[in-house]
Amino acid sequence: MIKYKDIGLVNTRGMFAKAVAGGYAVPAYNFNNMEQLQAIIQACVETRSPVILQVSSGARKYANQTLLRYMAEGAVQYSRELGGEIPICLHLDHGDTFELCCDCIETGFSSVMIDGSHLPYEENVALTARVVEYAHRYDVTVEGELGVLAGIEDDVSAEKHVYTQPAEVQDFVGRTGVDSLAISIGTSHGAFKFKPGTNPKIRLDILREIETRIPGFPIVLHGSSSVPQEIVAEINKYGGQLKDAIGIGEDQLREAARSAVCKINIDSDGRLAMTGAIRKVFIEKPAEFDPRKYLGPARDALKELYKHKCIHVLGSAEQA
Repeated sequence: MIKYKDIGLVNTRGMFAKAVAGGYAVPAYNFNNMEQLQAIIQACVETRSPVILQVSSGARKYANQTLLRYMAEGAVQYSRELGGEIPICLHLDHGDTFELCCDCIETGFSSVMIDGSHLPYEENVALTARVVEYAHRYDVTVEGELGVLAGIEDDVSAEKHVYTQPAEVQDFVGRTGVDSLAISIGTSHGAFKFKPGTNPKIRLDILREIETRIPGFPIVLHGSSSVPQEIVAEINKYGGQLKDAIGIGEDQLREAARSAVCKINIDSDGRLAMTGAIRKVFIEKPAEFDPRKYLGPARDALKELYKHKCIHVLGSAEQA
């Protein structure tokens, strides 16, 4: 049993209490390699932001669970080396089984998500409550989910969007004991969230209704990449084919972060930033074959993107 506190990590309980009171959201950035992790820690140390390092089931398989455990410990030490120790949580994103959640808890994760949103309501309640009971033995926090986000990202895929029903949230939170709740109000997984020419809006009215039913309770938004069009344009300029990639407006995310939304997940934007930087090197310097020469610029682009998110979108800068 690897105890997350022994490697310098924290769970989300204190993070979220402070975020709800302060009217901002903690960034939850996905990673599965060294350059991504470097960029996340650099950005959050420089902006003095707390951070949730997110690992999906697919990323865990890709990077190896043992390496991830040491990468997380390294992230804590790296933040200290940079001169700005910040609260860091290691979180399982979209855990789909009790066994996977337990395995993560036993290998150093300080927070896990159990996603039973695809199950009938009562089955979701039962599975989530079972994970909560186990996780809380070790002071690991748990995120549950109600509603279904459309789109594709890693192992998560759904064709149709199902909004969270405000009438269910109080019962779900009360019966499961979850520490935070991911809701579905119009965000979507992946880079191709909406059709070109549309003006996508998230359902802030549903968010407000949920807030009245579970006041002060930590709410999570998944699928919250904004798909910056300047990055899409750069990717396409250097040979990409992302003609119809559209995301959630950053102004809407900032408004949500001022309310009970205290965790916002961002993955696709980071993938786009890195891809744009790598494509540029490959086109402008076709003789280059040193991975450091294209992964370095990709890391730098990702760092600047995440600094922007912490300062201007989530409001988490200077909250560490």
